[in-house]
Amino acid sequence: MRVRVDEEICVGCEACAEACPEIFEMNGEFAVPVIEDDVPEELEEICRETADTCPVESIIIMED
Repeated sequence: MRVRVDEEICVGCEACAEACPEIFEMNGEFAVPVIEDDVPEELEEICRETADTCPVESIIIMED
């Protein structure tokens, strides 16, 4: 699976970077994925949970 953040709708609440810093970090006003390739299998569940809790649904999960 891969992950990306829609910067157009991200509000920069930092919830994803706090919940899953192995995958997300803040880049100024919005979040960006730290990993550009496939999310490691051991982080997939927390990544999905983080996406589910995004208040504006800006985290996009792309399944292989």
